[in-house]
Amino acid sequence: MRAVDTNVLVRLLTRDDEAQAREADAFVKSGAWVSHLVLAETSWVLSAVYERGRSQLADAIGQLLEHESLVMQDEDVVSAALRSFRAQTRAGFSDCLILEIARKAGHLPLGTFDAALAKLDGAERLEG
Repeated sequence: MRAVDTNVLVRLLTRDDEAQAREADAFVKSGAWVSHLVLAETSWVLSAVYERGRSQLADAIGQLLEHESLVMQDEDVVSAALRSFRAQTRAGFSDCLILEIARKAGHLPLGTFDAALAKLDGAERLEG
């Protein structure tokens, strides 16, 4: 199966360059794999460059999860991260994804200096 880079997902979601959006559609039509890193980068690009808010970002990730031609790396992990992201108001999606990857691997608690992330089950705030 093919894999996609961040810019392909961004074109699929934003459709801000119609020629590239068509090319992205054609590339993923027969199936494409999305890594955790690409998904995290996509969330950063949508937030920082396209100024998407939390609900818009959650909806975009949901669209990718439901896309008929895309296969997420550890879909269960991505779904759990999306649930955590939707359920609270501060931690970023990539933080939620990091926590869920650690959870699946059996490596909790996740140590962090991030106060928002530390509020999630499985994370532990380090003082310093």
